[in-house]
Amino acid sequence: MDEKILNELYKETLKAYKRNEIPVGAIIIKEDKVIAKAHNNRQNNHNILGHAEIQAIIKAEKKIKDWRLNGYTMLVNLEPCELCQRVIKESRIDKICYILKSKNNAKIIANLEQTNVCEDWQKKFQQLMDNFFSNLRKK
Repeated sequence: MDEKILNELYKETLKAYKRNEIPVGAIIIKEDKVIAKAHNNRQNNHNILGHAEIQAIIKAEKKIKDWRLNGYTMLVNLEPCELCQRVIKESRIDKICYILKSKNNAKIIANLEQTNVCEDWQKKFQQLMDNFFSNLRKK
């Protein structure tokens, strides 16, 4: 995975973290070009659809003026939840790569795969998750 794209994903994830959202970021790419990116904003926007994956899909659809995202790839730092997997499936994204595995997640889409990134990137994303949930428990 391209370092530049991983850095963009980390920046999106960090935006969610800094806004006290579960630190999840998503990027949609085609031919190594970033088409759309988003982060969780569910709490701040009071919107159940504020998942990073769904927001990235909405942005990509507006940009290309089509709801069909055939030929696109999504990169997300955490394995998508069941809701997001269904939306991803409906959007027709070809491939979904995630970095961190989530707990107790259904596998609805066949093109969902954990991507191999260097251990440093995995640690950076895991550290954000650990810090977020640790801070949440302290409250």
